[in-house]
Amino acid sequence: MHHRNACWLICFLLTGIFTECSTRESNQTSTTNGPDTFGRAVAFLQKHQDVIVLTAPDNDSAQVAVVGGYQGRVMTSTANGNAGNSYGWLNSRFIAANRYEPHMNAYGGEDRIWLSPEGGQFSVYFKPGEPFDFAHWQTPALIDTVSYKLVNKQKSQARFSQSATLHNYSGTRFDISIDRQINVLSQSQISQLLGMSTLEGIKVVGYETQNTLRNLGADWQRDKGALGIWILGMFNPSPQTTIIAPFTRQRLAAVQLTDNYFGKIPADRIRVQDSVVLLRADGKFRSKIGIAPLSARPVAGSYEFDRGILTLVQFDLDPTGDYLTASWKNHQQPYKGDALNAYNDGPLADGSLMGPFYELESNSAVRPLKRGEALVHHHRTFHLEGSRDALQRVARTVLGVDLGKISRWPDTH
Repeated sequence: MHHRNACWLICFLLTGIFTECSTRESNQTSTTNGPDTFGRAVAFLQKHQDVIVLTAPDNDSAQVAVVGGYQGRVMTSTANGNAGNSYGWLNSRFIAANRYEPHMNAYGGEDRIWLSPEGGQFSVYFKPGEPFDFAHWQTPALIDTVSYKLVNKQKSQARFSQSATLHNYSGTRFDISIDRQINVLSQSQISQLLGMSTLEGIKVVGYETQNTLRNLGADWQRDKGALGIWILGMFNPSPQTTIIAPFTRQRLAAVQLTDNYFGKIPADRIRVQDSVVLLRADGKFRSKIGIAPLSARPVAGSYEFDRGILTLVQFDLDPTGDYLTASWKNHQQPYKGDALNAYNDGPLADGSLMGPFYELESNSAVRPLKRGEALVHHHRTFHLEGSRDALQRVARTVLGVDLGKISRWPDTH
């Protein structure tokens, strides 16, 4: 289940760029968290792209910024209007450079669509017969540089679509379309989805992306490959932010956890307590975890101690479904991938840094689609601000975690 996610590849990409032209790239790689308020973030993005700002049906302070030019990507959001916190990480210097890079373009954003698998015999990131190495890796334009068409827009909703033909490493052709619908949720919808009777005393923004991948061509064959939907969210780190990844023991005695993607994670950066994995999200040390579908729960989150911000994600999960394995090699079990991934950014060996940021990611289950059939994957993001007691009630209900038992991380310099 060695599954390299986009974060690792982005960092690897930037390593190569630094090697070739370190001075030029250092001027375009963000080393800050970008604009600190939603209003400033939107104003910055508007200098470079058309931005759609959606608002909740019942609360104009809950806002979401979407860019169709970046594949219908949710760039950032806020629970408190223009003066409120901007939650999404933006690669500000790269966006300002306004040009394309080889291999992929890392704009940031807190909900973007990718396709799985990234490596292996079913990958659409490598041409048939080429080696699985950085020089030959190329992100499909459909999820990298192509602008998505705006189908319709309302106050709280926007829908985008695009289509393309792709070929995987095994030579299988995929004629597909992608449809992304972003819905900003009302207070009552958020309460219902989180299982809360009230959110009194909490400022909250919540939105859902409904992602549809449709087969427009020949029927897919299981032994020749499939495509999956992969949603990645990039957020601003802090010294006291903790990623919270709950798991279940109902289906397996032990959690199916992968925590050594980049080597062993130091003990002062990861904790496994009861039925939850805690990972430090300070943007200072590259580390990643993955949880298999039999162990995963359809929720994850993060908590920022100092500012009192609780971030939650919900996503579709099929515990017994097929999930694509994405490591850069041919796979004996290509349908044994992760359902949930989380990543903390940090410097590479040469000192280069793309972020800092951290990521919460979900993957869809896959199946061979007949012509005209579609996969649909829902991914929801919620940001809540309030007192420790108020957020505690939400964390217990949604994540099954007592925030009071999550201790602060040791100081690092």
